[in-house]
Amino acid sequence: MKQYIHQDAWNIIEEGFEPHLHKISESIFSIGNGRMGQRACFEEAYSGESLQGSYVAGVYYPDKTRVGWWKNGYPEYFAKVLNAANWIGIHVKINGEVLDLATCKVENFRRVLNMREGYLERSFEATLQHGQRVRIHAQRFCSIVDDEAGAICYRITPLGQAARLEITPYLNGDIRNQDANYDEKFWEPIAHDVQGSEAYITMETRKTAFQVTTGMAYTVLQDGKVLAPQTTTSEATYVAATFQVQAPAGQEIVVYKMAANLSSENHPKDQLMAHCKAVIARVAQKGFDGLKQEQASAWAKKWEENDIIIEGDVSAQQAIRFNIFQLNQTYTGEDARLNIGPKGFTGEKYGGSTYWDTEAYCIPFYLATAAPSVARNLLVYRYRHLQKAIENAAKLGFKDGAALYPMVTMNGEECHNEWEITFEEIHRNGAIAFAIYNYVRYTGDAAYLEEYGLEVLIGIARFWAQRVSWSSDKKQYVMLGVTGPNEYENNVNNNWYTNTMATWCLEYALQSLQTVQKANATRYQELLHATHFKPEETTQWQHVIDNMYYPASKELGIFLQQDGYLDKEQILVKDLPASARPLNQKWSWDRILRSCYIKQADVLQGLYFLEERYDIDTIRRNYDFYEPRTVHESSLSPCVHAIVAAKLGDEQRAYEFYLRTARLDLDDYNNDTEDGLHITSMAGTWMSVVEGFAGMRVRNGQLHFAPFLPAKWKAFAFKIRFRGAILQVHIDQRQVQITNISVRTITVYVHGTALAIAAGTTEGFSQELIKA
Repeated sequence: MKQYIHQDAWNIIEEGFEPHLHKISESIFSIGNGRMGQRACFEEAYSGESLQGSYVAGVYYPDKTRVGWWKNGYPEYFAKVLNAANWIGIHVKINGEVLDLATCKVENFRRVLNMREGYLERSFEATLQHGQRVRIHAQRFCSIVDDEAGAICYRITPLGQAARLEITPYLNGDIRNQDANYDEKFWEPIAHDVQGSEAYITMETRKTAFQVTTGMAYTVLQDGKVLAPQTTTSEATYVAATFQVQAPAGQEIVVYKMAANLSSENHPKDQLMAHCKAVIARVAQKGFDGLKQEQASAWAKKWEENDIIIEGDVSAQQAIRFNIFQLNQTYTGEDARLNIGPKGFTGEKYGGSTYWDTEAYCIPFYLATAAPSVARNLLVYRYRHLQKAIENAAKLGFKDGAALYPMVTMNGEECHNEWEITFEEIHRNGAIAFAIYNYVRYTGDAAYLEEYGLEVLIGIARFWAQRVSWSSDKKQYVMLGVTGPNEYENNVNNNWYTNTMATWCLEYALQSLQTVQKANATRYQELLHATHFKPEETTQWQHVIDNMYYPASKELGIFLQQDGYLDKEQILVKDLPASARPLNQKWSWDRILRSCYIKQADVLQGLYFLEERYDIDTIRRNYDFYEPRTVHESSLSPCVHAIVAAKLGDEQRAYEFYLRTARLDLDDYNNDTEDGLHITSMAGTWMSVVEGFAGMRVRNGQLHFAPFLPAKWKAFAFKIRFRGAILQVHIDQRQVQITNISVRTITVYVHGTALAIAAGTTEGFSQELIKA
């Protein structure tokens, strides 16, 4: 764990330049706007270790799968969001020497991510090898108002003596992905243009033929006067303009660079260049200061909607805001074609593809903090991939409309190439069905089942009904050869979570059939016809529900993670030497698979999803058994443990796991932040506060809270949306206050007591009653 980020309620601050931490900082200080994103690489050259990362939403490449032994059913490719043209580049020479923080002496280095206003700021003083000193101050952001644009203000000041500066703002399309399976480049040049103070390049992806036009407008000012470039460069993958400036000591030279990335996903290819020029003209007219002011106003509105305020604990406050900030930078919900990659726009790992993380972890955040259309679009994304899910299942031998949603995808087609994930981690189907249930439960939008949901549920139910096997020994249905959420055990039989979610999906599909039939008989018949549904299918589903096998230990009173789990040597995590952690970086895979150690919530994931089915003692026994065996080497693990611990009233563990999930990247808990941030698990941080410490649940169509306050906090507060109402919730040691900032009365429950809150009023509930 690293703790070099200064604690501050609204800023992420790094002071002092440590090259060995630079790739971690590139991730942490990333910026984005839902349409494009940029790692915190330097504008100037840097010859040290770095991952130059600029990403454009929806643009991907099907990189050829690379495995040692090909198996039937393997996807042909692994889809990757591509590292696109470098739009931030400003090459600087000082007295003929390249400004490079890897080769010069760096002092007073400071990097700040201003979360309140949404921009990245960096400053430092450098002494070059020839003795010249300079001061650099840079600001940049991806505009959330003009979401195809970014802006940079870069200031250079010679110190001590005059300097001859060579300043070259450029665009570079000669980019490769660090994670390319065969080290190939994924882009081909299409067009380039330099005219006046603007430059453009258009690149096209191989195979998928996406085109992206990147443009820039540049201005260099000396003493307030606009300078003209001495030379320009216009090549197939590189366009630039070079300025020669003789600068006196102490005089600040200012470089403004407005940039845009436009994709053929959003514009006709033959109009890309024209549209890009229009965007550049618009943002250039606004100017850097105008764009920055717009940015601050737009972020103020976002924070007004979904900030969480924590009083008395700066570390916790900084962490929750960082997570909310990155979620807002990654996904806006405005485009149903887009989804949320585990790394968002902050790195190449996981290919930027869609995983089950979206449904299991992100949906609750967007349900409560954004318009219902945002979460709805995430579900519609899966509906539009239903036919591909049916095709995916067919490749593995399933039939009659059974649907297996992919573990990893860009277009609905499975593109993961590890057998234990591709073939066995089928629990993702359960997360997608649960997300539909969660959406309908939270919004009350039962019409979603008629329009989209039921078709998906039928496909998923058909898959589970075919995936089970009848055991003549047990006289029950079993589920063989699976990998549960705990990926540290592969090819197991009867993973409790998978079996449980399978029958839950069958139950919910049956309920949904009845719901749609009663609500809209005509649409019901249309869906039966469209899906070729046969009444006898429901009989089979019910038989599986009634006869599923669930592994358990009567002696311990727990659900067994899978058959044979207790055959493993039961050494607790606390008894492992620190030198063995993290296991995935220290142990062989064989050793991990034979151990009892759990990567992330597995049984506990099921208890979190379906908690109303289990009494508190059952939940506590399972939690007390599995948590000490869990190494939390998945970013998705701590939040579930925090929420369940909070339900159990276990303040110590709830707070410990909250900090772990909230500061996972800021403190690099798992030694992997340099690969990119854990964006999807960041939604789990929000869940840890709202579902954990505030105890928010939806029961019978009404909102319930069961809050408690961590000892280190004086109070916490948040806003949520619920069925057309917006509520401000404030919790301190004495009471819970809920303000209804909407136009209708709403009834909520606090520790089981109903509070009818009229529009524009506040109701309180004394926490002292609970303590008594």
